[in-house]
Amino acid sequence: MSSYNLEGVEEMAGGDKEFMKVVVQTFLEEIPPDVEAMNEAISNGNSTLAYQYAHKMKPNLQLFGLELMNEVKVIESWAKTGRKKDEVPQAAAKITKKVKVAGIALKRDFELE
Repeated sequence: MSSYNLEGVEEMAGGDKEFMKVVVQTFLEEIPPDVEAMNEAISNGNSTLAYQYAHKMKPNLQLFGLELMNEVKVIESWAKTGRKKDEVPQAAAKITKKVKVAGIALKRDFELE
C-alpha cells in the first residue's frame, strides 16, 4: 500500500505529468518545514502557532491522500478550546511520520532529490 494517493493531484493537474511533478515538488519544499515548525510550536506550548501550521497544511495533506484530518483536528481543537492537549503529541507524531514516509516515496517515485 502506498503512503500517499495521487488521485487528487492527478485530477487537479488534468493528467499533466509535468504539472503533477511541480505540485509534488512544492509539497516536498513546503510541508516538511511546516511540520517542523508545527512541532516546535507544540514543544513550546504555542497552540496558536501550531494551529496555524496544521491548518495551513490541511489542503495539501488532503490533496495527497494522507488521511490525517483527525490529527489536524486534534491540534486545532487544542488551539481553539484548550481541549485534547494530551492527544497533541501523538497526533503530531503521526503527522510527522506520515509526511516523512510520503516524502521519501514521492522523491523516489518522481525521481526528485
